[in-house]
Amino acid sequence: MKLHNLVAAFAILALSPAAWGNESYKFDPSGSTIGFTVHQFLGTTHGKFTSFSGKIDVDREHPENSSVTAQIDVRSIDTHIKKRDEHLRSPEFFNVEKFPQMTFRSRSVKRTGPQSGDILGDLTMHGVTRPITLRVKLLTPVNDTSHARWAVTTEAIARRDFNLMFAQAAEAVSGISQTVAINIEIEAKRAQ
Repeated sequence: MKLHNLVAAFAILALSPAAWGNESYKFDPSGSTIGFTVHQFLGTTHGKFTSFSGKIDVDREHPENSSVTAQIDVRSIDTHIKKRDEHLRSPEFFNVEKFPQMTFRSRSVKRTGPQSGDILGDLTMHGVTRPITLRVKLLTPVNDTSHARWAVTTEAIARRDFNLMFAQAAEAVSGISQTVAINIEIEAKRAQ
């Protein structure tokens, strides 16, 4: 469902001229959100993952050499309904015993504006790896190099692409959309 990645595409730091040299940043989960929304019948379900980590390595002189990695603990899914979350963790859907993590690994970074960029990478979820482009926008001042905050958007993810389908009979009556929208904000702190 989300994740999303997800996660994480934040080498936008590499796209700003605030500092020189190589830098490393680590995700701060207390100030970050990796969330998703999915439509079901006439309503919308909002959820998030509460346990994740990530690292951003920045090469300001050569932003294309910057990189982002993120890991999401799928067990931490939270849709505010315990029974639904347990079902999503089960072998019928995420199968967290077999696939406990989602990962994102960047392949390229491209500046698209003074405080924005695209990060192309690979999202692995439920044993399937697919390319994904994360569009990132820096929300903190460019000259603050102690921490940074980004808004991250991407195209909706199709559950089918990651084999995240319920049994055929359940899919037919569930009314759950095939597409899952991702909403991510990442705060990261400079690694010491």
